Amino acid sequence: MTDLPTALDLPPVDPLPEDTAKYFALCEEKLGLVPNVLRAYAFSPEKLRGFTTMYNELMLGESGLTRLEREMIAVAVSAVNRCFYCLVAHGAAVRELSGRPELGEALVMNYRVADLSPRERAMLDFAVKMTEESHRIEEADRQLLRDAGFSDRDIWDIAAVASFFNMSNRMASAVDMRPNPEYHARAR
Repeated sequence: MTDLPTALDLPPVDPLPEDTAKYFALCEEKLGLVPNVLRAYAFSPEKLRGFTTMYNELMLGESGLTRLEREMIAVAVSAVNRCFYCLVAHGAAVRELSGRPELGEALVMNYRVADLSPRERAMLDFAVKMTEESHRIEEADRQLLRDAGFSDRDIWDIAAVASFFNMSNRMASAVDMRPNPEYHARAR
């Protein structure tokens, strides 16, 4: 049995570039682990940098969306796509950020049963519609978000986070990416 984070035989470059090693050390310090998604990309430092740059900008960068709202989008999209990795990892983040384990669980199973504000419901409805039938998004869908209090910049961010996780979900499923076991027990 290998300790590679995917079903593919793509071990990390050895040695890791200095910036990658520092980033992994920072993850260990802040999270207590190096997320397997990062370990999966470590065979190609260029791909890892591209992935982390986009992820960090979307999920941690300046936005009218809270970190929790962005994580909620990640989970709702991942539930539609049945992405095991992202449901486990980002479900844990929702539990941690919200302080409500039941919210993380509801979003993993079916966001429509979660106790959500009208703003959150509109946001997740849009992200899920993007995931299931993006070709049907029209001005009325964007207007529903504006009516719920989102700015046009916020709408961009909702769409960008949903788009990123649709890509990530497909990649994780295609390579059988497995979540770190530690995620399962977090914030329960």
